[in-house]
Amino acid sequence: MIIEAIHKINPNAKVVIRGNDINTCEIEWLEGTTPIPVADIEAKMVEVQADYDAKQYQRDRVYPSIGDQLDMLWHSIDQNPALKSQYFDFYEAIKAVKVKHPKS
Repeated sequence: MIIEAIHKINPNAKVVIRGNDINTCEIEWLEGTTPIPVADIEAKMVEVQADYDAKQYQRDRVYPSIGDQLDMLWHSIDQNPALKSQYFDFYEAIKAVKVKHPKS
């Protein structure tokens, strides 16, 4: 997270971090990168962690694959004749492939 915080402050920073604890790690600034004070890095680490925590739902929200979603949609339409007229083009395109290449 240290490197993420540094790059949030300066996206062009060239730096090597040795260690994972901001209080004990060694930070080597490369290629003339202006050093960032540890206090600024620590403050940015708090922001980075808060942003990460706030987006937990994005990491938890795992949808079925697009293929599985389309298959579910096709079967829903196939089982409900009233939907066939609404989704005729989609339904007929998928049905044509299924008829031409049946599972067995």
